[in-house]
Amino acid sequence: MKPEDTATSLHAYLDGELDAAKSRELEAEMAADPALRASYERLRELSAAIREKADYYPAPARRTRMPKPSFGLAIAFALIAAIAFAGGVFTTLLPRSSEDEALVASHVRAALGAHLIDVASSDQHTLKPWLSERLPYSPPVADLSLEGFELLGARLDYVGGQRVAALVYKRRQHVVDVFISPGGTSGAISTRDGFNVQRFARDGMRYSLVSDLNRNELNDMARLLETH
Repeated sequence: MKPEDTATSLHAYLDGELDAAKSRELEAEMAADPALRASYERLRELSAAIREKADYYPAPARRTRMPKPSFGLAIAFALIAAIAFAGGVFTTLLPRSSEDEALVASHVRAALGAHLIDVASSDQHTLKPWLSERLPYSPPVADLSLEGFELLGARLDYVGGQRVAALVYKRRQHVVDVFISPGGTSGAISTRDGFNVQRFARDGMRYSLVSDLNRNELNDMARLLETH
């Protein structure tokens, strides 16, 4: 099995998406390859840590970078990135399941401290010009603090090989990433690796909300963004 196929199979095996024959084949490979088994165990531990142990950081007073993840987490990030970006196609061309995977992978990297915020601010007039100068489009920026969704700041991110705007909000101890890029999509909500992904389109922009926040509150936030 090619390395890229093995990486994809590890993630599918973890999610219970492999059929019986492929599961047996992968299990045989892991039994014969301690390094492959170790990679799977690290990926499994990361998945559990995301749902149970991830720390969420308050907005920094100035632009900063969070501490780098440990070596073990770095390897797991590399596995997720290889899976999420396999194929090198733009988000608009990815199947829905692959796009969800890429969105969740980007959220995970940020939430665990690799790159949470480029600009820490709740001021729309600070964030919108900063993003517009670095992207070929001008993403809308909504302050939802009065509705209980605190705007922490923004960053540039990559989803499926495409550079996009990412607005970072906080709801209690839950971080919500709102990815914004040109295009349209039908409203939908799905769950991937314990994270909810909520989508909608407005005024020529596609919005993708990713968080471990419960579905009802994430849907409420999407409705606020649709009408803000």
